[in-house]
Amino acid sequence: MDLDDFPDGIIIAGPDGAVEYVNHRVRVMARAEGDEMIGMHLREAVPFDDLNGNSWYDSTKPYEGLATRTRISEQSWWSPKGSEYLITASMLREKPGGPVKQVVVSIRNARVRNQRDRERSDLVATVAHELRSPLTGIKGFTSTLLTKWDKFSEEQRQFMLETVDADADRLSRLITELLDAARIDAGRLTLKRGPVKLDEVVRHVLRNVSGGSTPPFEVSIGENLDLIWGDSDRMSQVVTNLVENALRHGFGLRQVSVMNARVSGEDGVALHVVDQGPGIPEEMRQRVFSRFWRSGPGAGSGLGMYIVRGIVLEHGGQVEITDADGGGADISAWFPINEPDALTD
Repeated sequence: MDLDDFPDGIIIAGPDGAVEYVNHRVRVMARAEGDEMIGMHLREAVPFDDLNGNSWYDSTKPYEGLATRTRISEQSWWSPKGSEYLITASMLREKPGGPVKQVVVSIRNARVRNQRDRERSDLVATVAHELRSPLTGIKGFTSTLLTKWDKFSEEQRQFMLETVDADADRLSRLITELLDAARIDAGRLTLKRGPVKLDEVVRHVLRNVSGGSTPPFEVSIGENLDLIWGDSDRMSQVVTNLVENALRHGFGLRQVSVMNARVSGEDGVALHVVDQGPGIPEEMRQRVFSRFWRSGPGAGSGLGMYIVRGIVLEHGGQVEITDADGGGADISAWFPINEPDALTD
């Protein structure tokens, strides 16, 4: 492999510390032209420090130390301009315990790792926040009931227990969403496939929604809908999340439709959920399906739409956001038929 094609910066220095080779990535980072870095001492070629004035070369001493040392572990170091980089090195010896023949230094930008660290911090903060709210309610009411049971009326006790039950349901749902998101991240989301009528799944979800105080909305079910082979429970989860998203963030449902649709030459069934909101700007549409995307007051865990996309993609389908006729956002989920080969044959 040509080291010029390597994504990380590579510097190779000889036994006297003089640079013998730098790849293209190093030349880009150092803004060096041609071979101007060849012959430079390794101390000058790797001008990084720990923000306390301690240079990488003087701190690691690649040509000194134990004669058995062959590697310098990866650590964060900062360039003269203040950018963070991850640097590691290998010491090549002619024989075990012999003098260092070459030092190979690898340099990579720390931006991606820092981004992942921020994502982990966001995950911890989000989970802690979402768990604390229902747990506070559960703990508060149960503690009050245990210590002052006789001081409350039957109606008051009933109200407290109903609140505890609702908070426990919320907690259970959050844990389920976190587990589903983890399975999607790891590629371990499993489907229990079987014949599914998407219109029946939609009607079941909408009956539960209509049981509350939801304003009326239009429902359109196409004729002779194809039978889909998929996971009925997961599809119900998709419909529920899309409907709740429209109610919570889209100022209410305007239309729900199910129809046969052909995508990329393949037959399937499409679900469209249209809200009454102002729509979603095109530059924000992909972000809606990212983990922990939240918008406005009353936002949930931020995992609902991420799970929707994961489930739809696992079925081999597609999900997208467009502008609806007459205003509002149209979020569609298309599922292919996926009929087993044995039945097709």
